[in-house]
Amino acid sequence: MDIGVPKETKDQEFRVGLSPNSVRGLSDQGHTVFVETKAGLGAGFTDEDYVQAGATIVDHPAAAWNRELVIKVKEPLAPEYQFLQKGQILFTYLHLAADRALTEHLLDCGVVAIAYETVELPNHSLPLLTPMSIIAGRLSVQFGARFLERHQGGRGVLLGGVPGVSPGQVVILGGGVVGTEAAKMAVGLGARVQIVDINLERLAYLETLFGSRVELLYSSASQIEAIVPQADLLIGAVLVPGRRAPVLVPRSLVEQMRPGSVIVDVAVDQGGCIETLHPTSHTHPTYVDAGVVHYGVPNMPGSVPWTATQALNNSTFPYVLKLANHGIKALDLDPALAKGLNVQNHQLVHPALREVFADLAK
Repeated sequence: MDIGVPKETKDQEFRVGLSPNSVRGLSDQGHTVFVETKAGLGAGFTDEDYVQAGATIVDHPAAAWNRELVIKVKEPLAPEYQFLQKGQILFTYLHLAADRALTEHLLDCGVVAIAYETVELPNHSLPLLTPMSIIAGRLSVQFGARFLERHQGGRGVLLGGVPGVSPGQVVILGGGVVGTEAAKMAVGLGARVQIVDINLERLAYLETLFGSRVELLYSSASQIEAIVPQADLLIGAVLVPGRRAPVLVPRSLVEQMRPGSVIVDVAVDQGGCIETLHPTSHTHPTYVDAGVVHYGVPNMPGSVPWTATQALNNSTFPYVLKLANHGIKALDLDPALAKGLNVQNHQLVHPALREVFADLAK
């Protein structure tokens, strides 16, 4: 099969869909991989690395896009819509629930769109979302600590504190992969940490990880109202697969936070769980609203592309190989991969998306 790897176009998105190691694995199976020139440079992979792995380097994005199977990291942006073709298989992160324009275009053009984030194993885990969730969770604290610095617009709080001075307070909404990894980083820095989650079994599991180092609380409106105003760093880590994240923190509650506090919403690519937060970019990562610093970069792992590309490929490669070997029939052979199917034959397929865009579902 001919496989295309375009260069990512999202602001400062330095990850790449396939690493040279993945290209070699595909080439060894007889597939031809077309990589847009410099697509891997931001992640530390040169064109020569890809050539040595068996890829063909192409100079124009259309030459990478015009293939049976296209592998990306992030969703196509408007200038890339022209490259999408009927019957073509697109395998990437899509997050369609928060992007009506892209959803409508995928329906119109007839592409087969398979989303990394909705590939789901029988135990309901999301194997292609997990590696980036781990990275985003860890980065949320790393970035949050940075923007708490006074010269970055924050309160001037050191999360770990020092002897004689209280550490910072970190509140994490959601105890899934993102929230767990954020808590690990925050605890490691010496911060006071609270996690709220609606799943009691998950809270019990987190107790085995953190013991008394993290305060584990059942999520309710009153609980959130009680703890959010005390947060130096508020992290949104809510995930509802295939759906928009619910808004847990209204503007009225953000307005009760102390000036210079920081919000990092990892759920922003699914619409965000904090009312005052909207997507930003790596070039302009923050803005101030109600006196609070807001960070809403939807492609956080793109800031560590060497690590993130390899972590992503470790998870995606087995599925990419199945698609390369079997085409669309791979969906019949692998139920987990079939769960990733979002759009096919001009129709919304994923049940959650059919609910979100009921007017588009046929």
